[in-house]
Parts: sequence; C-alpha cells; structure tokens
Amino acid sequence: MAWGTSALRAAVRGPALGREFRWLWAAYAASAYGSGFGLGAFSIVAVLALHAGPAAVSGLSAAGLAVGAVLAVPLAPWVEARRKRPVMIAMDVGRFVAMLSIPAAYLLGVLTYTQVLLVVVLVATAKIAFNAASGAYLKTLVPNQNLIVATGRFEATTWTSVIIGPPLGGAAIGIFGPVVTTAVDAISYLLSALGISAIGRGEPHPGHPATPGIRVDDLLDGWRHILSHPSLRPLLFNTNLCNGLIMAGEPLIAVLMLRQLGFAPWQYSLAFAAPCVGGLIGARSAAPLAERFGRHRVMIASGMLRAFWIVGLAFVPHGVLGLALVIAVQFGLVTSCGVFNPIFAAYRLEQTPKALAARTLSSWSVTSNVSIAALTMLFGLLASATGVRTALAVAGVAMLATPLLLRGVGATPTP
Repeated sequence: MAWGTSALRAAVRGPALGREFRWLWAAYAASAYGSGFGLGAFSIVAVLALHAGPAAVSGLSAAGLAVGAVLAVPLAPWVEARRKRPVMIAMDVGRFVAMLSIPAAYLLGVLTYTQVLLVVVLVATAKIAFNAASGAYLKTLVPNQNLIVATGRFEATTWTSVIIGPPLGGAAIGIFGPVVTTAVDAISYLLSALGISAIGRGEPHPGHPATPGIRVDDLLDGWRHILSHPSLRPLLFNTNLCNGLIMAGEPLIAVLMLRQLGFAPWQYSLAFAAPCVGGLIGARSAAPLAERFGRHRVMIASGMLRAFWIVGLAFVPHGVLGLALVIAVQFGLVTSCGVFNPIFAAYRLEQTPKALAARTLSSWSVTSNVSIAALTMLFGLLASATGVRTALAVAGVAMLATPLLLRGVGATPTP
C-alpha cells in the first residue's frame, strides 16, 4: 500500500466510528473550544478582577490540582459502579453551574477570592470524574482497533481549540471585561452535556457492581492495576514526570518573557498559540504512523522526543531571536506530544479491563494532578532561590532523563 495516499486518507478521514461517537466528539469539541477560549480564565479573574498577587494566583492552580485530586479519589469507585453517560452529564452540569457563579457574583459586586478558589477545586474534581467516565465509555463505544483513531480526533480537537480559543478570549476580555471567558466556558459545559444526552444509545450495565459505602480496596484498585502492569507502571512514572516538568515550566517562562525580557503580552500569546499547529499535525499523524511503523515503536519514539525541547527555554534571549526560539521549542514539544498522546491513551484503554477503566483513569488523573501541583510549587521555590533561568535549566535537564523510564514499556499485544 502506498504510504502517501493511504496515510493522507487515514489521517484526514479514518474509519467511520458511528453516529454515537460523532455526538461524543461534538460534545468534546464544545467543551474543548470553551476551555480554549477561557484558557487561564481563573488567573485572569484573580489578577484583573480581584487584584491578587503572584502567590495567590499560583495558589489557585496548585490548590485546584491538589485538592481536586484528593476529592476525586472516592469518586472513582462511584463512577465505576454507574452508567457513564449520566455521570458525564452530571459533571458537565456541575461545572456549568460552578463556572457561571463567577460572572454572576462579579456582576453583583460580591465576587471573592474564596469563591474563585472553591470553583477551581470543584471544576478540577469534576474534570477527573468526567475524564474517568468518558474514557470508560469510549472503551464500550469504539472497538480496540479504532481507539487510536478516536483518541487522535480528540487530540486534534484539543490542539485546534488551543490555536483558536486563546486569541479570541484575549480579545473578548479587552472588550467585555475579565469574567467573559468564564461565562463562555460555562456555556460550553452545558453544550457538552446536551451533546452527550443526544447520543441516545443504550449503555451496558457497569461491570463493577455498586456496593454501599466506600471500600478501601475500591479506592486502590486503579493504582493496583497500573502498578502491577509491566508497561503501564513505567508509563505512569514517565508521563507524570514529563507533564509535571512541562507544566512547572509554564509560569517560569511567563515570568522570564513578560517581566525579565520585556516581551509584549501578544508576543507571549503568539509564542504558545502558533506552535499548537504542530500538536494538530502530530495528532492527525498518530494513527497512520502507528499503522506503518508499529504502535509500540511510534509511542516510544515520540515519548522520547518530548524530552529534548524544554531545556532550550533556559536560553531564550531578547527580541525576535528569543521569540523564534520559544516558538521552535514549543513546536517541537507539542508535535511530539501530539503523536504520543493519542497512541498512549488508546494503549492505556486497551490494557485495562472494562470493569476497571474508570478507576484506572481516575487514579491516573489523581496522580497527574498531584505531580503537577508538587513540581509547580517546587520549581517556583527553586526559581525564587536561584533565578528563573536556573530553574528552567534544571527542569530541562531533568526532562532529558525521562526516556529512561520508557525502557520497561514492552510491545504488549492488544488484548
């Protein structure tokens, strides 16, 4: 089969996944574009509407990740024991109400930092439960051989929303004020709930029966499955360390570019929005690359390529050259992630029994949130003690070691 023609056809169209998947995809797109439009909405509200300082703004992100993760732990067995679509709808409606409370309170003149912090925690908790339910539901909706295609479409939608949403959100804030993006993001969750409701497909009974109360074993089943699996275990450590180091570097590069190097806000936005085209390219290429070169080989190669980029952020100079360097680094990073993420997400679902899918995905998300929160705080303290460039360099060097964690990932066959 000719590579050029078949790859292009597979990347652009791929197999038909059915009406139910199209509704699920549409719901995901509504939420993704709303989140893209409202990217950084909580920080913007804290700075512009509440005049919060740097520590308070950083605390929003860290608290949302850490506390949301703790609250989400007992939700895992609850999600597993229920049909997934009602859980997804409930989490979307909950996020809609929570997010909409911010512009409502702002218009009434009663918005406080405590309310924003509470909303951040609730949204983070609902996100973990929603992702666990949606991943488990996707496993029942799409056969294993098409999971990479399905996750690739979600990944491509994510990167497209990041390309389009933030510039529009920034313009809207300049015209309508600091809370407009939270209102739009809230509406996107309502649209997502309506899209999921429109699927209208009978859902099989959950494989894990509901039991009264919460048992310790239920809470640990997800981690037990991951840590006992010879390939999921190293992937857990690798992905969480990589994502934590990447996210820990984001506030540092913002301080470096906006405060120390004097870049304009539009230049900073451009530096991180334009490279997302690479994420879209990577996501649309993941399935054909896996088909041609093998899923395991492409997953390992793209996972390794993620490690070689962020160290360059420690050497960003002034002016056009600095802007070009950031764009090049981000393009390489997000393209690698765009290929890796859908293959990894499909592989993780394939290697997880349906009866454990929600608990496994919830455990993974909880671990990820805690890792990102801890590393963000750690590198923030390091930057305060040694300087922003030093902290970015340490993060970049640590990232270079992450491919060692992929050595234990074997070419496990599809179950």
